[in-house]
Amino acid sequence: MTPAERTIPDHTAVRVALWRAMHVQVDSPPHVLVDEIGLKLVEPDANWRARPDMHPEGTRGYRASIVGRARLIEDLVEEECGKGVDQYVILGAGLDTFAQRRPDLASRLTVFEIDQPETQAWKRDRLEAIGLGVPKNLRLVPVDFESGESWREILSRKGFDAKRPAVVASTGVTMYLTREANLATLREVAKLAPGSTFATTFMLPTDLVRAEERATYTMVQDRARGAGTPFVSLFRPDEFLALAREAGFREIEHVSGAEIARRYFANRHDGLIPATGEEFLIVRT
Repeated sequence: MTPAERTIPDHTAVRVALWRAMHVQVDSPPHVLVDEIGLKLVEPDANWRARPDMHPEGTRGYRASIVGRARLIEDLVEEECGKGVDQYVILGAGLDTFAQRRPDLASRLTVFEIDQPETQAWKRDRLEAIGLGVPKNLRLVPVDFESGESWREILSRKGFDAKRPAVVASTGVTMYLTREANLATLREVAKLAPGSTFATTFMLPTDLVRAEERATYTMVQDRARGAGTPFVSLFRPDEFLALAREAGFREIEHVSGAEIARRYFANRHDGLIPATGEEFLIVRT
């Protein structure tokens, strides 16, 4: 099957890749994250910025959220790598480009990208087509999430050492899962070796979003529903932290959207700031 015949990744993964590239192209430096490789993978038409979901002004807040969360995770990976952790797992990797963009850090890690088989086949073909290929320390781990097989068991067949700690990241996923499915994921992560770290995002109920952003936030949910990927779970911070405790975690950290804005967007001259609605949970085994 040729790359052109493969099914392109879902619209969410493509949008994230394009927003990350747009941050470099239209936002003022210093850039929170520099990533234009996803743009090369997608290779959209010349008028891609004219799409309604790509308007440079209309997408500022969400674009900032995307690069802010990616930067938070990369800082976390770098911190844990400095402590000797050498395994990094990306759940629902989509078009993540960490292994290609950060060879300085990725060369010290074995990176495992977990996603649907079709997405990974497409991505492998595109990496080859743009001349980057798949580095030896990157393992593309195809998982059919509907099969019921444990992703941890599949990981072990790809060289993951369950006896050693790892950093595991999952962004933009929890809202599509039921409370029970989110709890099951947390329980799987809780079985990782001591010293492991898990970072995941969760979406807030609409009433916790800034008042001036609620109409757009509701529209995003409506569009997701119309695309057949409705938001199933929205959590208040105390609810999601309680879920982590129920899964067995004791070392739990909540990183708010306001904290991400403070870390990465303070003192900018262009006023770029993440939209409210997405927050982080970081737990350690």
